[in-house]
Amino acid sequence: MIPYSILDLAPIAEGSDARASFHNSLDLAQHGERWGYNRFWLAEHHGMPGIASAATSVLMGYVAAGTSTIRVGAGGIMLPNHSPLVIAEQFGTLESLFPGRIDLGLGRAPGSDHVTARALRRNLASDADEFPQDVVELQDYFAGSPRRQVKAVPGAGLNVPLWILGSSLFGAQLAAALGLPYAFASHFAPQMMMQAIELYRANFRPSAQLDKPYVMLGFNVFAADTDDEARFLATSMQQAFVNLRSGRPTRLQPPVRGYLEALGPQERAMLDAVLSCSAIGAPGTVAAQMKAFIEHTRADELMITSQIFDHAARLRSYEITAALHKAG
Repeated sequence: MIPYSILDLAPIAEGSDARASFHNSLDLAQHGERWGYNRFWLAEHHGMPGIASAATSVLMGYVAAGTSTIRVGAGGIMLPNHSPLVIAEQFGTLESLFPGRIDLGLGRAPGSDHVTARALRRNLASDADEFPQDVVELQDYFAGSPRRQVKAVPGAGLNVPLWILGSSLFGAQLAAALGLPYAFASHFAPQMMMQAIELYRANFRPSAQLDKPYVMLGFNVFAADTDDEARFLATSMQQAFVNLRSGRPTRLQPPVRGYLEALGPQERAMLDAVLSCSAIGAPGTVAAQMKAFIEHTRADELMITSQIFDHAARLRSYEITAALHKAG
């Protein structure tokens, strides 16, 4: 059975705050470690009222300090927002504190709206099209014998594992060219998933980090003791997407009975498209849906996200998923 990992968006639930979100993230990581999950990743988002992981590397340190074996990573750092040297120093620090447990996933989107992205830019010339050069520069900072005069301290010689994230063909091409593992954001942007996977596998060039293609796919799971309860819990994530696409992002809202049925055809079609890589239901239902997805994609690893309003219900969803994984 392929490894299962956790993607946590550090959700801020309606009526709660970032502090509670961080405590819940650590609690989820600790449970995930005991349940056998492989990685715990946090994503960089900015200006989002329902996501608390803006200072991703800081939150990673908090989670890594509270766990002992699970890999902790960024899924990902939006590199156009940052100097590669600063990221090398941050992740060199994390790797020095928690050796052998840190992953660095890299994306080229800003992780925010255009106004926030403009406020984030490290200088007026920052350009997402420079992403490949920034990745290569970052690789050099982690190398044992860096070519650049400037050295990352800490960072040099630590060889922190890099991943390329993507939701289009661009990331697939770059990951293949550099011989890096590839994580596709199929949990919210599945439209080009199969094309990107095929392109990556067909064009992969072995590297010092990786000798053959490795694909990790994002996947939503809403597992509960009954199908009806799982469908109810999933409405919080559905509301979040509809609100975001409508230009009014909110904190994670409580689930609502009959939410899907009350939507118009356009909103329903949007949700069907963006959340097509999902398993929603009781254990048997989820097991069948996940098995079909893995067989269809031949994924090497699943990165599971479960945006559920109630923290106990979210833990239960991951617990069910872990039990299914162990059962094969």
